[in-house]
Amino acid sequence: MPKSKYFRFAVWVLLILVILMVGSRLTFILKPVGILFTSLAAPLIISGLLYYLLRPLVRGLIRLRVPKVVAILIIYLAVIGLIVLLIFNFGPLLYNQFLSLITGMPGLIQQLSDQLISFQQSELFSKMHLDEISFLDFTNRFSQSLSSMATTVGNNILSIIQSITGTVLIIATVPFILFYFLKDGDRISRGIMKLIPDEHREKASEILKDMDQALSGYIQGQMIVLLFDFVFIYIWYVIIGLNYSLVLALVILFTNVIPFIGSLIATIPALIVAFIQSPILALYVIIGVTVVQQIEGNVISPLVMGRKLDIHPLTIICILLVAGNLAGIIGMLLAIPLYAVCKVIVTRVYQLIQLRKQ
Repeated sequence: MPKSKYFRFAVWVLLILVILMVGSRLTFILKPVGILFTSLAAPLIISGLLYYLLRPLVRGLIRLRVPKVVAILIIYLAVIGLIVLLIFNFGPLLYNQFLSLITGMPGLIQQLSDQLISFQQSELFSKMHLDEISFLDFTNRFSQSLSSMATTVGNNILSIIQSITGTVLIIATVPFILFYFLKDGDRISRGIMKLIPDEHREKASEILKDMDQALSGYIQGQMIVLLFDFVFIYIWYVIIGLNYSLVLALVILFTNVIPFIGSLIATIPALIVAFIQSPILALYVIIGVTVVQQIEGNVISPLVMGRKLDIHPLTIICILLVAGNLAGIIGMLLAIPLYAVCKVIVTRVYQLIQLRKQ
């Protein structure tokens, strides 16, 4: 029985459980490890994303016989120039819209409450056969919730400043980490290969290559999709005359990294602002976002990302739900690329097992 593969599997499972149980009691060891992980996670993740975005440009310059370090510096200068250009062109507009949104928040909440009451008294409301008491109760609760959120933000200025300080620190460290990723990224894979026995290195190299292609394909394709959504939704917001159009479009840029759910989260603030201006404007927002999402889902995403991940939408939703409960927003951001990597590993290992059986 000890030679049975099932017995060995059970022993490994028990050993892992024992290690986890002992580790959970050694809080004086795990707490510093947790602090170390949380401190390094954000800059490493951001640097990794930028690495996959900028690596094709570095390799393109290297093919032109530009030294690697010089190629990285050229790309850094180009990126800095692009950022400066965007700041000069859109910085004042973004600053004014954001400042106006923050300072005018109490007035916007009152306008929203008035607009909801006005809608409740309109003919459209009566034609929809909605319960007046329930709608009025919803209006009051919704306005109170927004007021409470605004008060909470105002009372937590110190924590917001601390978050901004942490963000600035991350932004300051990312360029240095990214530089060494771009410069020595190939050495990492070679270092991993040295740890693997000679007879397994060929298969391990194929697995690493597939993982790298899955990650790069997903990240690069996702960035193109995000830029498409941001540009065309911003243009639509400007056309329909939506207030704070640039700020609301940027919300889409940051939340759409979460598949399916991100676009819904980003549309809610735009709908609220549009409804305050005019209920018909909220309908225009829904139409514009729906059209852009349909083009992105049926044309852009298949074109730039292909079928490399081959993940069913229902699977993505289940993964996001689990990841959101386990690790919040960060878990939802990392869930799909991690699933893609795990899928590559499991598929390759399964193929190796089938070959050995033959």
